[in-house]
Amino acid sequence: MHALAPLVIAHRGASGYRPEHSRAAFELAIELGAGALEPDLVATKDGVLVIRHENEISGTTDVADHAEFADLRTTKNIDGAPHTGWFTEDFTWAELASLRVDERLPKTRQANTTFNGIQPILRLSDLRGIIERAALPPIMVAELKHATYFESIGLPLDELFASEVASWATDENLVVESFEETVLHQVRERGVPGKTIYLIEDGHLPADVLARLGSIKPDNVDQLTEASIARLAGVVDGISVAKSLLFEKDADGDVVGATDVVERAHAAGLLAYCWTLRPENRFLMGTFQDGIKARDWGNWRAEFELILSTGVDGVFADHPDLVLSLLDER
Repeated sequence: MHALAPLVIAHRGASGYRPEHSRAAFELAIELGAGALEPDLVATKDGVLVIRHENEISGTTDVADHAEFADLRTTKNIDGAPHTGWFTEDFTWAELASLRVDERLPKTRQANTTFNGIQPILRLSDLRGIIERAALPPIMVAELKHATYFESIGLPLDELFASEVASWATDENLVVESFEETVLHQVRERGVPGKTIYLIEDGHLPADVLARLGSIKPDNVDQLTEASIARLAGVVDGISVAKSLLFEKDADGDVVGATDVVERAHAAGLLAYCWTLRPENRFLMGTFQDGIKARDWGNWRAEFELILSTGVDGVFADHPDLVLSLLDER
């Protein structure tokens, strides 16, 4: 069940080198040898699944430069928090197709901004075409974003996704992931093949649970208790945890080793993935930071090696070649 080497998943493509979710990022990830590509999926007004980190797109496209869409700027409550900008569900696909992709982290990844304004937004169907043209087609690890919200406005992601992948998805080429357990059940009930992976943050309440509880918000959410893991083993194929959950820290907050999260997941029969491996200081645990600026690369090798030592089955990486180089050295 568990491979000797983890699946290296290009997080939104090779997003460390090209604007995330762009054609260039996905094509480069394939060239670098990533075993899987991860798109985040949201919906348009006319029910097209598009690949964006969030349904609010002001930080990842040039939408603010399009005067014809100025009146679509608005504020919405998404998963319990207010967001202001432009939202995919207010656009038709034809309208979104006129936009171009921008780098989401311009201060950290300044080199990527040289690719701003060049490539259009991709649909799920576009990414499928990129994968099919590859000499060694990678797996798709598709994340369904804000499923509870989209269902509330009449755009059920499970239905749209099941229809979209029906002609090509198999148990071998597809993984479906979400922070919301509900939508994972829904896609399985619709007969979508492939593994289902439940994403787990560090102390955050999932949107579908929040919707059920209303105003009740637990201050601390532990989804990795023995009881929680045992329950999940009966309903999903695996979990994918924030990397902070894999680090054992001392009283000063310094990383001193790895937790037993992966071991406990495996004991329950679950796959265990981890997100996200990035080399820049702003993303590394303090123990592994080095250099002056947040965008400087720190001691990423030590952090990545510690993660890999846990026996994790898959890792999400913005620079998939860095992880592959460590695995080659092994």
